[in-house]
Amino acid sequence: LGRIVGLAAAAGTFAPAQAAPKQPRVLLFSHSTGYRHASIEPAVAALTTMGTEAGYAIVASEDPAVFSAAGLDGVDAIILISNSTRKDDAATEFFSESQRAAFQAFVRGGGGVVGIHAAADSHYRWPWYGRMIGAWFTRHPPGTPTGTIRIVDPDHPANAGLPETLGRADEWYYFDDYDPTLDVLVTLDPGSIDEADVNPNPVSWAHEFEGGRVFYTAMGHTPESYSDPNLIRHIGNGLSWVMRR
Repeated sequence: LGRIVGLAAAAGTFAPAQAAPKQPRVLLFSHSTGYRHASIEPAVAALTTMGTEAGYAIVASEDPAVFSAAGLDGVDAIILISNSTRKDDAATEFFSESQRAAFQAFVRGGGGVVGIHAAADSHYRWPWYGRMIGAWFTRHPPGTPTGTIRIVDPDHPANAGLPETLGRADEWYYFDDYDPTLDVLVTLDPGSIDEADVNPNPVSWAHEFEGGRVFYTAMGHTPESYSDPNLIRHIGNGLSWVMRR
């Protein structure tokens, strides 16, 4: 009996094997049928590096067919990188009905979405998409002037480690159908780019949406944006937030 007890005690010293934590899976999606941004390829490269260093499994695709139950299985977050369509051409809206349904199911199942720049210039005839992003692009001043942006919600995780104000060159979007319930994170001073309006213009925001989380930034038009550590930090923080990490 003593030998049996001893063996049992020895066996108890071995803890059961622990399953390795799941590696978060992030889809970088950059298909576009509208204006094709020269910043897309630098964005994919920079965000792949950022995500890999953070321990994420990164998958880059320009194929809308990835938006299916099988294609999104195991995906924790989708980054929409300037996936523009043409507002004046319904035929450029590339998500099919089944792909739209898969995207909605992903969000409603708790998936995270990060929208960058022209993600707000896409699928104008799909109301759900506009509500998900939070607004529609309507115009931008000419060129890429240097504007002053301000952190207006310093407590939001997407803004962690960022300076309160900074100047950066970008293509500054203005918006229609803006959802007033969004959590505005960053604003642009219109006077800093010689715009006549006096009210701060929303640049980045976040919201909980139909079970998922969405973070959007209008910044990121220029290829040089993706060498800016502050923008990469902002996007990385937003990605972490939408995945509830």
